[in-house]
Amino acid sequence: MATPPPERDDLAAQGARHGCKRIARLMPAEGLQGLCARRFVPRTTQSDHDRAIAPNRLAERSAPTGPNQTWVTDLTYVRTAEGWLYVAVLLDLWSRRVVAWATGKTLQAHLATQALQMAVRQRQPPRGVLHHSDRGVQYASEEYRGWLTTAGLEPSMSRAGNPYDQAAMESFNATYKRECVGLAEARSGYATRAEAADDFFNYVEKYYNRVRRHSALGYQSPVDLERQPN
Repeated sequence: MATPPPERDDLAAQGARHGCKRIARLMPAEGLQGLCARRFVPRTTQSDHDRAIAPNRLAERSAPTGPNQTWVTDLTYVRTAEGWLYVAVLLDLWSRRVVAWATGKTLQAHLATQALQMAVRQRQPPRGVLHHSDRGVQYASEEYRGWLTTAGLEPSMSRAGNPYDQAAMESFNATYKRECVGLAEARSGYATRAEAADDFFNYVEKYYNRVRRHSALGYQSPVDLERQPN
């Protein structure tokens, strides 16, 4: 993975204080250019089903004050020469840390379940963690709901047609597409699904979780925030 160029806040943390306009002038001289998000095609939310829909408990809760209080999840996709790679992602809403993911070539419910199993295994959450998703059939499936019950997670689903309920996940997906997928496509794109999956892993574990500064976190990385004493 090619690491995205440092942002203004990264430069400021290194003692180099430059305005956005100056950075915009200097980037072309270094062969750098900004990346814009591109429109993608697959439909990942299939909500026209007869499965059980959980109420929107996220809208009723106060904002989380620590890790493992609220998790949000979604599915996204990446174009490769072999076809689409689908990615299931789980995010801790407090720290914005990607706590789990799974990749595959189909949108079967098992893809989302693999990400959930990884999150439970790695985070060891207490019972009662709020788990928020959209109304997609993957999250409403009997298999997925069974795993939520086993792990003691409380299901919550977005209101129909309301993207703001998934704002944190939408923000991550857009950032990932711009900073990781966008760089790959500027080179020539992904030849295989395996290459795209490896790039996702490197982006999340080497950059997004540990290095990338988030304005919502006081310009800290997710890992730095979680390492702070309570």
